[in-house]
Amino acid sequence: MTLSNHPVFVLLAAAVAAPLLAEVRIVRRAPVVVLEVLLGIVVGPHVLGLIHIDALLSFMKTAGTAAVLFMAGMEIDFEQIRGRPLTLALRGWVASFGLAFLAVTLLHVIPGVHAPMMVTIALTTTGLGTLLPILRDGGLLEAPFGRLLLAAGMVGEIGPIVAVSLALSDRYSSWQEFVFLLAFLALVVLAAAVGLGARPPKLIALLSRAMHASTQLPVRMALLVLATFVVIAVEFGFESVLGAFAAGMVVGLATRGEEGEAFRVKIDAVCFGWFTPFFFVGTGLAFDIGALTRDVATMLLIPTLLVLFLVVRGAPVLLYRNDIPKPERLPFGLFASVASLGLVVVITQIGLTAKRMNPDIAQALMGAALLSLLVYPTVARVLLSKTARSAPRADRA
Repeated sequence: MTLSNHPVFVLLAAAVAAPLLAEVRIVRRAPVVVLEVLLGIVVGPHVLGLIHIDALLSFMKTAGTAAVLFMAGMEIDFEQIRGRPLTLALRGWVASFGLAFLAVTLLHVIPGVHAPMMVTIALTTTGLGTLLPILRDGGLLEAPFGRLLLAAGMVGEIGPIVAVSLALSDRYSSWQEFVFLLAFLALVVLAAAVGLGARPPKLIALLSRAMHASTQLPVRMALLVLATFVVIAVEFGFESVLGAFAAGMVVGLATRGEEGEAFRVKIDAVCFGWFTPFFFVGTGLAFDIGALTRDVATMLLIPTLLVLFLVVRGAPVLLYRNDIPKPERLPFGLFASVASLGLVVVITQIGLTAKRMNPDIAQALMGAALLSLLVYPTVARVLLSKTARSAPRADRA
């Protein structure tokens, strides 16, 4: 049997192996998503060659990207993050954009670095979809630390998504894109209002009956909402990730409370159990490690951009000095500096297609984004665990 003829089997085997490896003591502190990406690299075409990306895997990776952003949108609870968490997140992202613009301006003097706006936007991303499983598995979502990080991650996803849609789309003029953006946001608000307010008893009864039937109507409706917003976003000239994130927010708002708990369990199983492994393992499959070592300039740019991710998204933690204890600030900055790999890939693909980004810069950006995913959350979890162990000793003292 040739495993390369069965790519889905190999990918699912890697997806199962990752959480099992996470139970091994040596790698217990490594987030599962990190292990999924690493295993994707190992079994991919650039290392063992067990999988070669075909049309099916490419499609499923796109679907996985949408699922990751959809679940990230579902976790946004505006009751938890409104007020100071959201204000700090907005101020932090504006500060990040300024730092990124300054850094890219300095990098622009290097021959070959000729994509200032795209690199600036990429540096301001935070991978909320990547952080979500880590925060959830670590029990941090309900803590003040988690709520502040959730707000920062949300703005770190939405801000770059909107910026990419407005700045890099060449389908419509700038003012048309702005009008479409307002229309899209109005549609999201309307859909959320309908989901929150329109709950006819007959419809609720139907959905309750279908929740445990073979039709799984509530899950199908949620996936239809996801597909609808993705289609609308694309037709408006935006990136599909904007539609996926908006759909998640709408469905999340409509399913708050105890009555939505059974539905959330099911949608978790569908998205995290089936779709997201195609994104994380698929990200590793597409990553060409050899390309990082073929060019000296690319090799030097990768650590430079990795540090810039930390500076650009980590430095605004200083705005949180009155809200986060000092031992938790560095872990917070590290978590916030985890780049949104999906968005970075989208940005680089747009840049390469439009011939507005040098391939070496694109490869270096993706390499730095991947390293931020591998390094920063792992170090942050180690630091948080040390802080948690020292807290009881301090209390006893």
